Amino acid sequence: MKRIYLPLTKDIIKTLKPGQEVLLNGPVLTGRDAAHKRMIEALRAGKRFPLSIKGETIYYTGPTPARKGQVIGSCGPTTSARMDPFTPVLLKHGLLGMIGKGERSKEVTRAIKKSEAVYFTTIGGAGAYLSEKVESSKVVAYEDLGAEAMLRLVLKDFPAIVAIR
Repeated sequence: MKRIYLPLTKDIIKTLKPGQEVLLNGPVLTGRDAAHKRMIEALRAGKRFPLSIKGETIYYTGPTPARKGQVIGSCGPTTSARMDPFTPVLLKHGLLGMIGKGERSKEVTRAIKKSEAVYFTTIGGAGAYLSEKVESSKVVAYEDLGAEAMLRLVLKDFPAIVAIR
């Protein structure tokens, strides 16, 4: 498997091929429906995001609370299609990578390719295993959303497959 070091660059993305298995290493943001909705609302209102998404990778997950001695609770992927209404706009604002599960719409697939970005899939139903691949976790935006708050995770050999490039 190929090790990928985050944050992504277009040069790194160009080396990837659909179907390729990779191990992701480095920082990612988390975000699900509620956080995506807030980001888009902020854009439409002319407000700034609480953080920049330029060059970022977003992992579609809503982790469970960490147990004592753990960095994070179970953090399996959420269905990516639920983020499809928001993805083209975020790609235009510099998002380079997404991690989730399931298919993407034709519109989103075209937008990912046009933006020279990448969509990775990871193992659904394996949230406890995937949590072992997270070295650190910190809330960075929308803390009031609880499990759907945006976090900054640092991944270590997080398994994924290049689905769209």
